[in-house]
Amino acid sequence: MTRRTVSAGAHGGGHTHNGVVAEEPAHTKTTVERMLDVVERVGNKVPHPVVIFVMLIGIVILLSHIFYLVGASATYQAINPETHEVEELTTSAQSLLTADGFRFMYTSIVQNFMDFNAVGVIIVAMLGVGVAEEAGLIRALIHKLVLVAPRKAMTYILVFIGIVSSIAADAGYLVLIPLAAAAFLTLGRHPLAGLAASFAGVAAVFSVNILIKPLDGILTGITNDAIHILDPSRSIDLTANFWFSVASVVLLTFVVAFITERVVEPRLGAYTGEGAQPAPDKSEGMTPEESRGLKFATWSLLGVIAIFALLTLPSGAPLRNPESGSIVGDSPFMNGLIVFITLLFLGVGWAYGIGAGTIKSTVDVVTAMEKAIRGLAGLIFLLFVISQFLAFFTYTNMATLAAVHMGDALENAGLSPLTLLIGFVLVVVILDLIMTGAIPKWAIFAPVFVPLLMRLNMDPAAVLAAYRVGDSPVNAISPLNAYFALIVSFAQKYDPKAGVGTVIALMLPYVIVLLIVWTALLAIWHLLGIPWGF
Repeated sequence: MTRRTVSAGAHGGGHTHNGVVAEEPAHTKTTVERMLDVVERVGNKVPHPVVIFVMLIGIVILLSHIFYLVGASATYQAINPETHEVEELTTSAQSLLTADGFRFMYTSIVQNFMDFNAVGVIIVAMLGVGVAEEAGLIRALIHKLVLVAPRKAMTYILVFIGIVSSIAADAGYLVLIPLAAAAFLTLGRHPLAGLAASFAGVAAVFSVNILIKPLDGILTGITNDAIHILDPSRSIDLTANFWFSVASVVLLTFVVAFITERVVEPRLGAYTGEGAQPAPDKSEGMTPEESRGLKFATWSLLGVIAIFALLTLPSGAPLRNPESGSIVGDSPFMNGLIVFITLLFLGVGWAYGIGAGTIKSTVDVVTAMEKAIRGLAGLIFLLFVISQFLAFFTYTNMATLAAVHMGDALENAGLSPLTLLIGFVLVVVILDLIMTGAIPKWAIFAPVFVPLLMRLNMDPAAVLAAYRVGDSPVNAISPLNAYFALIVSFAQKYDPKAGVGTVIALMLPYVIVLLIVWTALLAIWHLLGIPWGF
């Protein structure tokens, strides 16, 4: 028996993407696969994302006025991340249909777009990545990875790299996810499976790492401020969640890889779209041009690293924090890390092009940058609309009101410590759909839940660990994630008909399983009394 297999995510049953037909043994759809197909079809029938966010803006405007008319408000304690002071605040719903609301909408449009950090990050990063891609460095790196890495380990390697990439801020979204898709394509596997695996590692496990990263310093500082509400003499260290984070990285690497190979790839089927190829023959080594280009790129890599080491490592170096002297956390180096990444890719890409003969002059470099920016035109327009939605939504204070009232309800539910901890995870998960920033949510939740659970003899490090569990997985399916639209555009490279529904259907298995497994790990860790860190 045979079935029709089509490119980019074909799963049989008349589900087509690019119209390329091939014959292969039938694959009987599971119940889960049929459900995900429904999610994909429904999701892809919704209007263009730009239209969706315009409609959401209209809904926010209407709801803001309704909440304003009923006098919705909330009084709560929050921590000011800049002063580290605990402040009692009263927040009321603000209408966008009042005179002040109209003035805000009319005068803030340009500033809203300028303040949307993801736009600048994507454009700056793509200047360097574009040169590396046009020079052929990305293809050569994938070729080298395929040659040296065991085929069976490829998924695990890419997922692990995606998880630890959070040390480099948003580089994982911009570099690793498209690289993983291309690596799977080179291996004769479905590129959307590679994209999904890497996206899960980068976004859905974002809050933990085997290394200390800048976010840890901010979250720890807010946690300590919340601890001091109850006990001014007690604090936790930057490594308070280290053991739990390391265990999470190891476990979730296997979980994400397992979902990719046992759920996502079988559902997608064989890829027969543009660029489809059989599994590579490892006897075909690097070409002389590739080898020479990689040699030049290696020397350039060492040179860029050496320059930044001189600017960062010595005592009093200009890229250290001028007051504390620290490198990790609030320092010029970490605050401008995307510039380092851009210059790194620019340097190694340019050097590779010279060595491989793909870049002949500076004109080729400029042309590669221009090409990269031109390819972002549609995404930049979408991000412009998203930036307006987020700014308008933030102005209304509706997300803050939701967070406070959900927190109050959980606090007054009379639950046991462990049940309260798990309930807290679920509250964070729900709120993450509308408030994606890790720091603003923790600034609201920490003063409520850290002292509350401390009174129940729970380690404040456990509360921070629970927040990490709840804050990450939903990032992979939330359209409010600043990079979600970018992932859709990456998917469309391999499946022109891919849309929001395609990406959500790809990522939903990861989100559900990660939440279950990670929450179970949290509960077991607490019950066994294992140290959260040191």
